[in-house]
Amino acid sequence: MIPSLPDTLPGQRVASLNGRFPRTLGCYTTAFVQEFDLKLAFVGGTGPEGLGLAMRFARAGHEVAIGSRSAERGEEGAARVREVVAGAVTRGGDNASVVADADVVLLTFPYSGQQATLEALGPALEGKVVCNVVAPLEFQQGVGAVALNVPGNSALQEAIAQLPNSRVVSAFQNMSAEELQHVDHPIEADVLVCGRDAEAKQIVIGLANQIEGVRGIDAGGPSQSRYVEMLTSLLINLNRKHKTQSSVRIAGL
Repeated sequence: MIPSLPDTLPGQRVASLNGRFPRTLGCYTTAFVQEFDLKLAFVGGTGPEGLGLAMRFARAGHEVAIGSRSAERGEEGAARVREVVAGAVTRGGDNASVVADADVVLLTFPYSGQQATLEALGPALEGKVVCNVVAPLEFQQGVGAVALNVPGNSALQEAIAQLPNSRVVSAFQNMSAEELQHVDHPIEADVLVCGRDAEAKQIVIGLANQIEGVRGIDAGGPSQSRYVEMLTSLLINLNRKHKTQSSVRIAGL
């Protein structure tokens, strides 16, 4: 049950998160995420990254919905979250059905599917906070993970162009899917959040802060996402070389 929130004062502008949280403009903060349970939808959420994030956020008390091109696969993903997180409030379905009532939508599919998926879901994502977890990369034999140069400079900027009426930011690309699924263990990492929507960034930073050991950081505007996305390939290659699960930690902040 979502608690009711105070009305705005006369003359104040109102912002709304999926119509469920009417708030004074500017009051969606990291503390807001800690106070209220959100509905989170994972588009392409049956992969290891999507499931790992869903497990962590379910453990923090949020309702998570696992989406896939196949409703059956989405339901299987939700069952997997329930196996790992006792008492998790979760459901599965096709991508379109899980985003319908979501407060925050996380895009957790390979870059190759981004354009077509956003074309299909665009109208359903209007007005929503959308967190792009996509990192454009490919695997080359004898080389490993290689970051791709994409036409729109970054996956985030391309998503913003495709979703002009959504509140799109990027985050979580550098987190280890394997570590995320070990829900009883803290993760020493910083999550770099990029975008132009200040409130959306604060919401996603608040979510990041709910993963034990993780700190969310405002990393600037959409153009900065390119460098964050490229780091993913480096971390994958480091992990393979040194047989570990590395992460990003920013010193001096």
